[in-house]
Amino acid sequence: MLETQTMKRSLPRLSSLLLLLWLPGCSAVQGFFALIGPPPAPSSHMRQSVLDRLAPTVRKDFEQLTGSHHRDLLTAHEAVEKIPAQFKRRLIVKALKQPWDGLADLERQGLLLAEMAEGGSVNLPALLDVLEAGMDRTSTFYKPVPLPTSSAREDLLAFMVGSLEQASLHRDKALTNLTEAERHFLFLHARSMAEHFIPQIVSLSEQTSARAKADLRFAELLEEQVDYASLIATAQVLARLANERFLHQVAAAWTKPLLPSVAPLGVTGDVLLVQETSYGLIVIGGPGPNTYELDKGIGLIIDVGGKDLYRGMIAASADEDQGNAVVIDLNGDDTYDGAPLGLATGRLGVGLLIDHAGDDVYQLGMGSGGAGFGGLGILFDAKGNDVYMGNRLTQGAAIGGLGLLLDAAGNDRYTSHGFAIGFGGPLGVGAVIDIAGDDHYQCGGIYPSAYNAQDAPTAKPGDPLYQYDCFGLGAGSGQRILTKKLEWQAYSLAGGWGLLLDIQGHDHYDSANFSQGQGYFFGAGMKMDLDGDDEHQAARYGHGASAHFGVGLFIDQHGDDRYGSSGPFYNGGVAWDSSVSLMIDAGKGRDTYAFDRSTGLGRADYASWGLFIDEGGEDRYHAKSGFGDSSEKSVTGFFDLEGKDTYTLPPDSSMPDDTRPDDGRLFFYPHGGVFVDR
Repeated sequence: MLETQTMKRSLPRLSSLLLLLWLPGCSAVQGFFALIGPPPAPSSHMRQSVLDRLAPTVRKDFEQLTGSHHRDLLTAHEAVEKIPAQFKRRLIVKALKQPWDGLADLERQGLLLAEMAEGGSVNLPALLDVLEAGMDRTSTFYKPVPLPTSSAREDLLAFMVGSLEQASLHRDKALTNLTEAERHFLFLHARSMAEHFIPQIVSLSEQTSARAKADLRFAELLEEQVDYASLIATAQVLARLANERFLHQVAAAWTKPLLPSVAPLGVTGDVLLVQETSYGLIVIGGPGPNTYELDKGIGLIIDVGGKDLYRGMIAASADEDQGNAVVIDLNGDDTYDGAPLGLATGRLGVGLLIDHAGDDVYQLGMGSGGAGFGGLGILFDAKGNDVYMGNRLTQGAAIGGLGLLLDAAGNDRYTSHGFAIGFGGPLGVGAVIDIAGDDHYQCGGIYPSAYNAQDAPTAKPGDPLYQYDCFGLGAGSGQRILTKKLEWQAYSLAGGWGLLLDIQGHDHYDSANFSQGQGYFFGAGMKMDLDGDDEHQAARYGHGASAHFGVGLFIDQHGDDRYGSSGPFYNGGVAWDSSVSLMIDAGKGRDTYAFDRSTGLGRADYASWGLFIDEGGEDRYHAKSGFGDSSEKSVTGFFDLEGKDTYTLPPDSSMPDDTRPDDGRLFFYPHGGVFVDR
């Protein structure tokens, strides 16, 4: 009865459920809700779609004002499916062909994820289905192991063993079509993808050619030979181990420490249970400090409290045979020091890390922190002011799988170098969802940008003009083989979906090139901040940007927000080379756009679609150029819908008077751009 009540309190509202059932292929989600009974009566409406609200005001005007330019662009984009790139995703192709409708679909999925995330760990199974639906994947139907009906040790242990067993069966089914050699290749090459992935290969040397061939084989095996629906079901089964009532029962049932000699190798501190199973050891750690030096062999750790230290392969597979690994910590200020691909990493299986309370520190090696490479990696932190320190492909990142980092509360700090904090590479969906708290996000500072050669050839690291790449904070990217040789273009891999969703709090975002709702080569990047007075600092290709058949979406729903960029180009609803981008600042906040070192706010070039919208408020704009300008058969728009606004230009600006932005003006650019301030 208690479980049913908890579920009813935390399940999303009826509108969310209806939207979920609308998503293609969500049979497992339907079964999940069928299992627990009908949804409760709605207590409030799901957050309104910004795009749906603004469509009657903006869409018609934008399409009419750009006229034949807009129609010609959509006709040209019908050919995007013919561009050489393996494994394009429907959600992304739709946005390229039908920008407004496709972007609206992306936003709806983001809003649905927000509703589900606020329900807590009980909604993890359904949350996974929504994320995977964006990649044209869904789980197979599964009947979860019943939660224990009593607090007896044997019943609690039976639930643990049963969950590990059922998850193992689903995982075995997922991989049944793979030979032993293919399993081994996928496991090893996952690390190679994490180490060497780059969005664009421009030189086909012997080394890069061999790597491109191996990358394509990796993607083909995952797409064609792995029963991915069963992998999703594996994660959904294991996610039920995070049930709070069950965990409280565990903490109450096991209280007496075992003899130190019983503790597994690498585990220190009080140990309350060590149970051998066919699916790895089950270990329950005591309420005091514990150290877990992890290599392999432990399928499930539940630690009931204390300031604990975890090192090594933490909720991650050490080899292709281990499959699944789960770590659950109930309380305490913990430190997690993960190995490369070694913390909440799914690699031919599922890695699940749940931390329920405490101010925790996550030291993340490459490919960890809710990361998927041929599997699903999930990190859920429920409470505390947490620190996530990452390298590359960390914090909600995936190539050929799913990576999810869900943080429910606290003033958190996320730092990374690149391809991180919501990054989706080929066949991957990567997401960071932070529900509440004043958070800080940072990405960049390590990987020099190729643009330095042309923009700042004499600059050195640390100089103001020196640029770094990020590809994060809601970014999706493929791997583009830039060559005129058709046989090698076929090795290009379309991108996946990267998402950064922050629901509440006054947040700060600081990132380098290619970030904050950025899509590259058939990848989609989405950044949504739903509330708070925020600061968004980016660089080149930021704040809803895209390039080379990419899709970028940036939405800030509420607050007095400030936007800035280190430049030198392209911020705020900007698109390049057959791409689609949209930036929206919704609500009536007083916003500041300090782009004195950059261009943008609605800009598109080379057969692209770019749009910037500020819904209202007394705003201040300062940018070198852009404001709805376009070129080379593109369409773009700048729309400020309400409020007395202020526009300033740098002293060296050469913008003519007839296209000089100002409050209450409307004017056209000759190539398909429009400026509208109402």
